[in-house]
Amino acid sequence: MNVDMIVNQVTEKIYELEPALLERFGEPGKAKCREDNHHHMRHLQTAYNLNETKVFTDYAVWLDGILTKHGMNTKHLIDNFEIIRSLLEEETSEQAKTYRQYLTTAISTLKEGVKHDTY
Repeated sequence: MNVDMIVNQVTEKIYELEPALLERFGEPGKAKCREDNHHHMRHLQTAYNLNETKVFTDYAVWLDGILTKHGMNTKHLIDNFEIIRSLLEEETSEQAKTYRQYLTTAISTLKEGVKHDTY
């Protein structure tokens, strides 16, 4: 699994879906998006190494708490995770399959915690 390639594809997809992000945050924002996605992938790897879904789910909930305190919407994180999951559909390894399961669980957990009026 080529993590750098996945991170770059996720970042490009996010900016393709929301072109206003580039205007708002410029190239430094895009670089931060790549950095954030590397963190997501490292946490997926850690959860995989420990064979523990909760490691990634706890990370997702923790991160969402930080992001929402800084004015982000939970939907942005969910969208990000959904993009990663969709890109991993192209991967056939057991690791990619497990990552998709972790992402699905985290997405469900985040959606459960979101009030209907903010999602």
